[in-house]
Amino acid sequence: MKKIQTSLGSLLRQSLLPAIKGSATAILCGAMLFSCSSGESENYYDGYKAENGVLEDATAKAEAPAADDGKGIGPVKTVALGEQVDEALAANGQAIFEGKCAACHQLSDQKIVGPGLAGVTERRKPEWVMNMIINPEEMTKKDPEAKKLLAEHLTQMTNQNINEPDARALLEFLRKNDTEG
Repeated sequence: MKKIQTSLGSLLRQSLLPAIKGSATAILCGAMLFSCSSGESENYYDGYKAENGVLEDATAKAEAPAADDGKGIGPVKTVALGEQVDEALAANGQAIFEGKCAACHQLSDQKIVGPGLAGVTERRKPEWVMNMIINPEEMTKKDPEAKKLLAEHLTQMTNQNINEPDARALLEFLRKNDTEG
């Protein structure tokens, strides 16, 4: 039995030890390779573009904020509202609100987790409201008003995976709430 253990130990030393040493050497060489840098850009094409003003123009255009039209960021570009509240659509919106929104929002101006929603359809354009419902993460990253709300309430609105027709129903329910309040 002792001879088997000795043979096994010898076999392991002969096969595993070189593999471990090889792996350690590869890791160290890789770390040294990645740490060696002059700190300058090595992409000469970008350097050429920067010297000729091409890169700055493209960067400035990419970083320039879009004109804020008050409609928010998302798929909703226009919303046609009727003069009167569509009661059937508002009832559908109420059911959605109770299932997906009421845990965090009150219909008054009282804050729970998120802001109270009283008067939201008077303060914001309908497209903004729908885009915030459909696309809350991108709105709080890119829309100035949504950024302010996130900073004030310190809570990211959860994406409830609400589609455009359901967001429209929620908007109608919020319109009804604002006309009755």
